[in-house]
Amino acid sequence: MALFGVGSTVSSARAGTGPAPVSHAHPSAPIPVQGAPVGSLVRLPLGEGGPAVFPLILGGAEFGWNVDLESSHDILDAYVERGGNAVHTADSFAGGRSEHIIGQWLSSRGLRDEVVLAVRVGGHPDNPGLGPVNLVRAAEASLTRLGTDRIDVLYLDATTDTRTALEDTLATAEWLVDTGKARAIGAIGYTAAQLVEARIFASAGFPRITVLDVPFNVLRRHEFDADLRLVAGAQGMAVTPSHALEHGFLAGRHRARMRGSLSVRGAQLAANLNRRGTRTLRALDSVGAELGVPDAAVAVAWLLAQKLVTAPIINAFAPQHVEELVQGVGVRLSRSHLAEIARAAE
Repeated sequence: MALFGVGSTVSSARAGTGPAPVSHAHPSAPIPVQGAPVGSLVRLPLGEGGPAVFPLILGGAEFGWNVDLESSHDILDAYVERGGNAVHTADSFAGGRSEHIIGQWLSSRGLRDEVVLAVRVGGHPDNPGLGPVNLVRAAEASLTRLGTDRIDVLYLDATTDTRTALEDTLATAEWLVDTGKARAIGAIGYTAAQLVEARIFASAGFPRITVLDVPFNVLRRHEFDADLRLVAGAQGMAVTPSHALEHGFLAGRHRARMRGSLSVRGAQLAANLNRRGTRTLRALDSVGAELGVPDAAVAVAWLLAQKLVTAPIINAFAPQHVEELVQGVGVRLSRSHLAEIARAAE
């Protein structure tokens, strides 16, 4: 049974003069959920003074690449129906097609004011890096593709630019915030030292970085090192880990190497098809069987049990995957569960 399901009951009478037939539900039938989904009541602040979000952000990396427009909209619908309200994309995802698809969905559903929109910039080939000119152009292009006038969380992707001075990037971010094009600033790829420097600039009036994206999961714990943890905690940042399922490996669906030449996704999955990866999946299997949830939900619950993590960013390939992921928000792992998973992933 889904923890955050949604449904409604609608009664209608057949056309005619006689009374409508009375329908009696079987005693063992599921009880329909009336009104808003239970998940809509679950919200956490995304950084100090940030928007309130569901503790699982739906990623759009597959939209326009491995998932077509119609299927993408079905996935987004499934997420919102279960109480989700935060969507992440990037100007580099499928060359901007992900933004187009999400923008069309927001417009057709009339949900722009209900959805927290997070966008990573810096990786599009037309406006690469975080220099002042390209950063402004990248933000403007994303706004156009998304069909909106503001980005709720603008992630600055430092992995795409090692040359632009941090002060110049933050000065441009200040202009974007002041003009209402961005409401909050996030970051990915910055070192702990750079984040400390950014906080010093913030004391001089530049916008604060309040959200931090770190590629982080049970198999990539080294990515979120002690220095980053210390700085993120001291600055009250919300951590939104990407690669939460390690390219889908932690969902447990792929356990054998594929024959023939590997695709990009096949190569990513194959990288974890080793003893450590197999041990980790077995641990997720064991905990999932005990709690009655799929491996993906256990992987999500593991992340949410980590200090500083507010909401992982997770991509989905199909609506049914959303159901699995959302279950992880309602799972509470015991110390023995966490220890079992940690031992397996060593």
